[in-house]
Amino acid sequence: MSRRVVVTGMGAITPIGLSVDEFWESVKAQKIGFAEITKFDASEHKCKLAAEVKGFEAKNYIDFKAAKRMETFCQFAVAAAKEAIEDAGLDMTKEDPFRVGVSVGSGIGSLAAMEREHKKLLDRGPSKVNPLLVPLMISNMAAGNVSIYFGLKGKSLNVVTACATGTNSIGEAFRSIQYGDADVMVAGGTESGITPLGVAGFTALTALSTCEDPHRCSIPFDKERSGFVMGEGAAIVVLEELEHAKQRGAKIYAEVAGYGATSDAYHITSPAEDGSGAAKAMEYALADGGIAKEELFYINAHGTSTHHNDLFETRAIKLLFGDHAYKLKINSTKSMIGHLLGAAGAIEFITCIKEMQEGYLHATVGYQVPDEECDLDYCKEPVKEEIRYALSNSLGFGGHNATLLIKKYEA
Repeated sequence: MSRRVVVTGMGAITPIGLSVDEFWESVKAQKIGFAEITKFDASEHKCKLAAEVKGFEAKNYIDFKAAKRMETFCQFAVAAAKEAIEDAGLDMTKEDPFRVGVSVGSGIGSLAAMEREHKKLLDRGPSKVNPLLVPLMISNMAAGNVSIYFGLKGKSLNVVTACATGTNSIGEAFRSIQYGDADVMVAGGTESGITPLGVAGFTALTALSTCEDPHRCSIPFDKERSGFVMGEGAAIVVLEELEHAKQRGAKIYAEVAGYGATSDAYHITSPAEDGSGAAKAMEYALADGGIAKEELFYINAHGTSTHHNDLFETRAIKLLFGDHAYKLKINSTKSMIGHLLGAAGAIEFITCIKEMQEGYLHATVGYQVPDEECDLDYCKEPVKEEIRYALSNSLGFGGHNATLLIKKYEA
């Protein structure tokens, strides 16, 4: 028999706040994190805006010497994990470290390290390349550094499924606890890919918005949407087996009730046009939690603000829910923070929990012009409504679809 899994801690580093509370207050204030790129000179790039993390200093979270051996995506992950572990009141001196695992993914790892060291290679020769380039660069080092920094000796996973990374990471952590591989999992996603190559690559793919108006650059489901905006940050949660959490007197935020994952097997960047893959992931998550479709009234959409994603995700919702789709409230957190890539699903998971706690569904900020083909309720304004269940969707390049079902905790 599978075990119940609950959320006991949360941590976040985002473009609109350096903690969960700061992020959530900004969400309620409908604050947007979009501004001109400052990490490099973007004057020759078609895309000028990004959602950068502002004011982050690793020394405020991490030992200076340890931080120097981490690229930014790892620093974000360790900082968010620190908040989540402290929030959960998890005392590792009282835990079996081999029963506490990590599932933290990054879609890219460190493009910045690759760019920096590649320039050294070309300018000064191979002997000048940093000996730590590989461990600084590779994407599994977010999970590795979280494990090392906090002494977590259980299973350590790095799921890489592009934009679905954060959701798959939490989903695989959920499964690990459900079936006894761990009692506690520190899970989520992290990313810091706002670099010349990252922005140029996504721009060449015509995936990024080139709009220079911060209020109209990331407008999911709006007819005038023109692409996503690169964001960065990390979101980490502590997942725990219910009885373990109760025994140590932990506060419980919510229950993870279901997880579904599928592949479109269709195209390297475009979702399946009929939405069938995403629909099946949502169907699996609901079935996993034993929830009827008619019991669900809220979805935190992947909602990237690209033409294809928003249209095909809308089709997926209609395909699964039929007429009930028109009773659903749907919003996109990316309307405020852009696309955090490997961290997107994790911060949206946290958003669902905060919304559930407060009975408050945030607006899809900037949504103004309805699209005839995207005709569901995308929360033009915030909605005050108690919700018992939330679905959070993530869809990644390569056809990865992942959905988590979150449930209001009931003893």
